[in-house]
Amino acid sequence: MVEKQKVEEHYRSDALMDRLQAALSDAGLGDGNLTIEQLAPLDQFHSRGLLATAELAKALSPRANERVLDIGSGLGGPSRYLAATYGCVVAGIDLSESFVSAATYLAGRAGLDEMVAYQKGDALALPFDDEEFDIAWTQHVAMNIADRAEFYSEASRILRPSGRLAVYDVLAGGGGPLVYPVPWSKTSEGSCLLTQDAMKSHLANAGLEIISWKDRTDAALAWFQALHKQQAAQPALPVGLDLAMGPEFKIATANLARNLDEGRAVLIEAVAVKRKVTG
Repeated sequence: MVEKQKVEEHYRSDALMDRLQAALSDAGLGDGNLTIEQLAPLDQFHSRGLLATAELAKALSPRANERVLDIGSGLGGPSRYLAATYGCVVAGIDLSESFVSAATYLAGRAGLDEMVAYQKGDALALPFDDEEFDIAWTQHVAMNIADRAEFYSEASRILRPSGRLAVYDVLAGGGGPLVYPVPWSKTSEGSCLLTQDAMKSHLANAGLEIISWKDRTDAALAWFQALHKQQAAQPALPVGLDLAMGPEFKIATANLARNLDEGRAVLIEAVAVKRKVTG
């Protein structure tokens, strides 16, 4: 089992706010409102970035004023996209206090602080009432969670009947053990990938019926290839994911691409609906 403390340590980013504000200033973004597109290289903390968020949202079909819980909200990119694009009201939780502070700051800079809010929280003990949300959203979070049954049970608990769970995660492939480090873990001790069949079983046991299941592995590989070319032409972006995770993050990202290419992992986008209780 992956201890919560170890996960927090992996994502801890000391002095993140100071580095974030300095990087934005150096990029000419020190003042004024920031757009979703300007922030996307920094705050879309998953493979395929903003494109993956937009595709998952399209599969989900959110409606204005629906309440969304972003589980593992990171720097808040997806939550702000849902608020700005669809008019959703979003709560985000994350184990990292520094991520919560940075996400709150960026929401203010994007003019969305009345539609999104963030707090420190545990995905296995969500600090919300039963049936409080219309949508639960999670991207590249479950790979650190060993107790996947409890993870999906908690997501189901906070959903209203017919509420939807949106998932974008890395799963185990059949090509052998992962090559480390990867973005979510330096070693195998911090990684908890499920097979597709195991994930489907856990969702069903939590009362969640899959209505969409798409393999995005090939699309991710094409994206990684384009990213590699971009990095070769422009080695350092003014604001990027390495701002939060450090320069070694590029190695971890390259290993993820290798794992996907060699069939050691797959990338899945899924939407599930909470079944109504009858009788």
